[in-house]
Amino acid sequence: MTDPTGGVAHAGPSAPADQPAIRDAAELAVLTELGREVTSVLDLNELLEKIPQLISRLTSFTVFSVYLLDERRNDLHIAYAVGYPEEVVRNFRLKVGEGTVGAAVAENQPILLDDVGRDPRYHAVVPGVKSQLAVPMRHKGHVIGALNLLSDRPAAFTGRDEVILRQFAVHVAQAIVNARLFESEREYADTLETLAEIGREMSAILDLDELLTRLAHLVKRIINYRIFGIALLDEASGMLEMKIAIRYGDDPRALAPVKLGEGLVGYAALTREPVLVDDVTKDPRYIAAVEGVRSEMAIPLLLKDRCIGVFDLESPDLAAFSKKHVELLTLLASQAAVAIENARLYESIRQNEERMEKELRFAQRVQKALLPQDLPKRLRGVDVAWHFDAARELGGDVYDFLAPEPHTLVVSVGDVSGKGVPAALYSAFVGELVRGRTFRRRLETRRSTPAVVLNAMNRILNERQLEEYYCTLCYAMFDLRRRQVTFANSGLPYPVRYHQGRAQQVPMPGVPLGSFAGSTYDEITLDLDAGDVFVFCSDGIFEAFDESGAEFGASRVIEVVERTHDQPAATIVRAVFDAMQAFRGNAEQTDDQTAVVVKITQ
Repeated sequence: MTDPTGGVAHAGPSAPADQPAIRDAAELAVLTELGREVTSVLDLNELLEKIPQLISRLTSFTVFSVYLLDERRNDLHIAYAVGYPEEVVRNFRLKVGEGTVGAAVAENQPILLDDVGRDPRYHAVVPGVKSQLAVPMRHKGHVIGALNLLSDRPAAFTGRDEVILRQFAVHVAQAIVNARLFESEREYADTLETLAEIGREMSAILDLDELLTRLAHLVKRIINYRIFGIALLDEASGMLEMKIAIRYGDDPRALAPVKLGEGLVGYAALTREPVLVDDVTKDPRYIAAVEGVRSEMAIPLLLKDRCIGVFDLESPDLAAFSKKHVELLTLLASQAAVAIENARLYESIRQNEERMEKELRFAQRVQKALLPQDLPKRLRGVDVAWHFDAARELGGDVYDFLAPEPHTLVVSVGDVSGKGVPAALYSAFVGELVRGRTFRRRLETRRSTPAVVLNAMNRILNERQLEEYYCTLCYAMFDLRRRQVTFANSGLPYPVRYHQGRAQQVPMPGVPLGSFAGSTYDEITLDLDAGDVFVFCSDGIFEAFDESGAEFGASRVIEVVERTHDQPAATIVRAVFDAMQAFRGNAEQTDDQTAVVVKITQ
């Protein structure tokens, strides 16, 4: 049983003969109860705080401490204390074998001192101490630390206290191991969650420099490094270039490249295996790039079976990194490798997009320069206007206004199959064919007609063997002196003619240019009167669809022309586009749109 002060009561000489057995049974019951209490606590800090409270129910003491063994450093530190100065608790360490506690751990035996002043092993850390009881804590034959009880009274502890504390130390050791295991599992789970968070954050960063800088800070959340670097492999040169290096939390520093296979970093990259070195001074592979380094860990960044770089962690402490660190950083490295590769791909794509954007802007300028900006000079009696909207950056529609002879205006409007860059290139070729075939009239004894021009263009385009491309084109030659217009058409929507108070289409069927080698084309000649209006549209106008899928159609173009025929050509063009866009609403523009209006003014 225990006395009122918390110490163990000792029976006097007059006690019954069976009293020692009863007393031992009571002590055993108390130990069993305390053992259950101590092993039920899974939080290490809470457990350490509870230990002296439970020991006070077994014996009395003035000062108390729990020492835990650091196996990697082979020394003991104070994990929890009662009655110690705070600075001592933070900084005091004992080598195994040093002092009373160190000796108890080294010998794996309790040490009981009735007078600490008489034992040279005692270290006077707390003033006023007279006696001491140091009891090692063992788990499965291995010492993990010690319980240290101090008193300001000489001979305060007895042999019975030693026996009881030895038994209790077994329960405490088991409880500490359980708490450490629980804490380790909890930390591991938290670390895995942290890795998942880091992975999500890394995947959102597409700028490589920003990603590498952020990685240096993210790694700090799982490993408290002193020196950290990320080296990326240049496969062409076989060099590992240190893209970022941080020392003791300083700003990034530049380090020399490392050849693949050289140093610990190069070795990790070459073998695609983690490298863990507790003492770099004993490893011949180590290259002293930073002063004061004692331990290093290099983790390859693997993308499938390809190494793209290395995480390099260094420390001025011996054995600063563990196998657990290797495991965690390997998991992070696999996520980082994907993020780095994504950032590189994004950078490559971005550069390609910038190049393509630059080339597209230049192509737009070229296309704009190839399309007419003004009418031929010295043309009277005619008002011409036009408008062109490309469905993409570049369009496949083509139009031109040429004056091969005085008082003659050639209007061509065409639509190349497809869209974008290929259609723009094809349309540029078609435009040059129109100009070349039109101005050849000056050199020919027999002047070519619109049908002859289309026949020649069809043969040339077909010879290019671009079967997937073709061109619909309407070619109109206005002879303002003879007051006639001659048309030939190769599949463009029929032009709309306003004449004598009525607008209607001029039917002129034809096979698209380039489709068949033997195609021939008809032509039609009409008289011209003042006030006549001719509207040429690509199929992007007639075939504009609204959100329900309905088509704008020729009838709506005719209605606009009849309503605006007395207006200038520019007004008529604008009215056609306004009506078409109002009809289309929010529906997507699916094709290039061109409209040309020719109005005979006198």
